[in-house]
Amino acid sequence: MRSAAKAVAVIPERSSFPLENIDYRLAETPEEKDQIYRLRYRAYLREGAILPSETGRVVDRYDDLPNTYVFGVYIHGELYSSIRVSVLTPEWRESPSAAMFSDLLQPELERGKILIDPTRFVADPEKAKRFPELPYVTVRLGYVACGHFNADIGLANVRPEHRAFYRRVFLQEPWGEPRLHPGLIKPVGLMAAHYPSIREKVFQRFPFMRSSAFERRKLFERRNDAFSVAQMPTHGTERAPIAAQHSNSIVSPA
Repeated sequence: MRSAAKAVAVIPERSSFPLENIDYRLAETPEEKDQIYRLRYRAYLREGAILPSETGRVVDRYDDLPNTYVFGVYIHGELYSSIRVSVLTPEWRESPSAAMFSDLLQPELERGKILIDPTRFVADPEKAKRFPELPYVTVRLGYVACGHFNADIGLANVRPEHRAFYRRVFLQEPWGEPRLHPGLIKPVGLMAAHYPSIREKVFQRFPFMRSSAFERRKLFERRNDAFSVAQMPTHGTERAPIAAQHSNSIVSPA
């Protein structure tokens, strides 16, 4: 599978509007979720990130938490990729990154910050070859979530070789040394950026990262939802960039 880092140089030449024919679907039925869990298994196994399993699925307790959204990315009706978006607030503190990097993230939640934690980014190994823009349109969902939930910090939980992609697209910086996530055999590191500070810069470079209020509501508002955007505070002022707040925690890229 083409790595996200290698795809960085491709998208400006391929398409100025890569969202054409893209359908984002929130996985809500058992069938939709099972299809994504199987996709995760195929992708991780192909990358050598997990050991073979009889279940043929990758699923964990975070998939069903109220502050979690599991999306499938479809092209012409076919599942191409998936990503899971967790929204961390002082009231809702559970996510993979919050567990792995609690020493870095829990203090931010104590300060009242809102963090978006996209994880489980996977792509169909064969279909990804047909659509080099796939990493962009998939991780875009984390960026849309930042706008919808008035996030302070956008995170990325990635392997060291994928840092270049997140640094170039989302202007994120490494934040903490790579650590092992339960179930994976390769360590992942945390990337972070202060969303209000970098938002317009990203829009200027990648206009398709913008989203309308209608799209954000359609993607992130659910019926009978225990977790709602109505719970999110409105930010009156921008905070200091995260790199400045944690100058002792930022590490140089590998």
